[in-house]
Formats: sequence, structure tokens, C-alpha cells
Amino acid sequence: MIVAGMGFTTRATHASFRDALARTGGAPDALATAQDKADQLAPFARELGLPLHAVSPEDLARQATQSTSAASLRARGTGSVAEAAALAAAGSGATLLAPRSVSTDRMATCALAQGKTP
Repeated sequence: MIVAGMGFTTRATHASFRDALARTGGAPDALATAQDKADQLAPFARELGLPLHAVSPEDLARQATQSTSAASLRARGTGSVAEAAALAAAGSGATLLAPRSVSTDRMATCALAQGKTP
């Protein structure tokens, strides 16, 4: 299973999400984001016909990310919400396939992780 983790500001739009996802070059089986952001991402997940995983703050903070954003560290305790959400939702032993990509408008990020189970 490939999970696209999404990090974003409240001003992000479907175009922001679409652009960030396209920049990863992948085709995910599911989307994931921080638990408190899931409601904002849900319409985009429905548009794509993909399940959405809401990741708890504790699970985000437990993930080792390749990218580091000072803002993300301060706000969420992780270097990249997109990478951490993807890894957490893909499950134990997941690997990062694509580090975070940033949308052109800089409102959204996306990273891909692959889990061990299909």
C-alpha cells in the first residue's frame, strides 16, 4: 500500500493538494494527514476516491522524517507532517518513497510512503 501524506495550511485548496501530489509522481492507495486537518482534506480524498487516514499527534511525532521544517517542528513535533503522516498511515516498517514535495503556491506538501502490507 502506498500512502500520500499531506501537510498544509488552512488556506490550501484542492489545486494546492493536487499540485503537491502530482509533484511526487506517485499514485497512492490512500491519503493521510494530521488528525486535526482531516476534515479539510476529506473532500479531496473523496474526489480522488481514496480512503483518508487521520494521524494522531503522538503518531506524527514518533516518525523519523527526511525533511525538516522549523515551523513543523514547532507546531507538530515532527520535521515534516507530510512524511510523518505517510509513514504512520502506511504502518510499521513503512519506507519513504518520496520525501515531501511542495505545491507551487507553497500551501501544501505531499510525501509518499510504502507499507509492507498491500
